[in-house]
Amino acid sequence: MNDSITAVPGVEVGHWTSEQHRTGVTVVVFPEPNVAATEIRGAAPGSRETALLDPGMRVQQVQALVFTGGSAFGLAAVDGVVRELAGDGRGHPTRNGPVPIVPAAVIYDLDRPSGFHPGAPEGALAYHCRSSAPVPQGRVGAGRGVTTSQWRGPAAVQPSGLGSARIEVGAATVGVLAVVNAVGDVFTLEGAPLTGGEMVPGPAASAVTPHANTTLVAVATDARLERNDLFRLCVRSQDAVAACIRPAHTRYDGDSAFAVSCGELMGDPDALGEAAFVATGRAIAAAVTSARPHDPDRTAAGP
Repeated sequence: MNDSITAVPGVEVGHWTSEQHRTGVTVVVFPEPNVAATEIRGAAPGSRETALLDPGMRVQQVQALVFTGGSAFGLAAVDGVVRELAGDGRGHPTRNGPVPIVPAAVIYDLDRPSGFHPGAPEGALAYHCRSSAPVPQGRVGAGRGVTTSQWRGPAAVQPSGLGSARIEVGAATVGVLAVVNAVGDVFTLEGAPLTGGEMVPGPAASAVTPHANTTLVAVATDARLERNDLFRLCVRSQDAVAACIRPAHTRYDGDSAFAVSCGELMGDPDALGEAAFVATGRAIAAAVTSARPHDPDRTAAGP
């Protein structure tokens, strides 16, 4: 059974992961037609093409979404995805051919010995590895170099990862993919601690690195929604980030949620929003728990 974002028909996910450099790229490819939206609550995001997803913007549709390591350097990975989509004839139609629309967001994973950052070749590799199979989770793709709990200082930092989940709402499906590079501690939606820490966080440790922690969420549904209603799915997804990560949406992070409607099924926007809330919470929990059984930092491996 597929309990990940690729349970939404037509959605595909590809990862490129480097064990050597402890970073990676994740590409989510969407069927067309679709409508996309975003909400950014963190104070230090690194992103590309997000302004196109605001209400009132002319372009409604995207071809893919990229989450990548490498901080701002990693945005170069999007160039490879754009190039490959154009080669496949996909993109916003113009008189000079299709121009792929690929919003992207980064996580900070520069606390590693290597100075390598994902670029266009790595983005292209992630694109070509895409599949509609259940999404591999844990220390893969953009989740390879992520951590949690820096809020309590270096001794509290733990490995995290990438997680995914899905919820059925009548005939419709809501799927979520989350990359959890959280400055705070992680809890389940029910309040069970997954990384330790207090339910009410104390003051930040003096060693917290500014602009270095971000949780990224992608929501997809095969229900038909216009951008305004789709934006509410982003809001409820961000609400789940706030419920599960304490603290969240700080001046140290770039917490961002994206949502894409890529189907024609009828669905109640409120019910879909609540499904996005629950699926986001489950995906965040999966990102942490799936990173535990095998910590690749303890083994030597090639890229």
